[in-house]
Amino acid sequence: MHVKISQRFSSLEANAGALTNFEVLEFLRSKGAESDSTRVLAKVAPSEYKVYDYLAQTPACKQTRENISEFLERCKKYDLAKAEMLNIINVRPSSAVEIYPIIEECENRFGDAIEELVELVENVLPPPPPTQPETIAEGKEETAITKQSNEGMDVVNE
Repeated sequence: MHVKISQRFSSLEANAGALTNFEVLEFLRSKGAESDSTRVLAKVAPSEYKVYDYLAQTPACKQTRENISEFLERCKKYDLAKAEMLNIINVRPSSAVEIYPIIEECENRFGDAIEELVELVENVLPPPPPTQPETIAEGKEETAITKQSNEGMDVVNE
């Protein structure tokens, strides 16, 4: 059973089956989600903007049709199920530990070849975007300790 995900890139149909995160992201971009910074001009629902915002922080934002097509072509020898390929594309695991939950009976089916599959993923699918730590606005941070110490002090204006 081989999946033909790349054939669905040209047109999206209602109930066409499972889509990769890349395909959903491309669909939302085609509706104008990426270009409408005000979020009022494009024909995109608020829930679709939330999906777009999420997917823009996943590996899908750096993937291309070519990356995915190449991955699908090169992973045929592993005889992966449709859902397994879809999850690998969406998650982009970078270690065996991340692949084990995706592939059913991974140890029995692959053994040491799992490292080869991880290497294929790393070489073909682009890495996810770097995560950005939450920043606290300057002057707005307040910890329990400073709050507690400020409560016990009298403020004197000179």
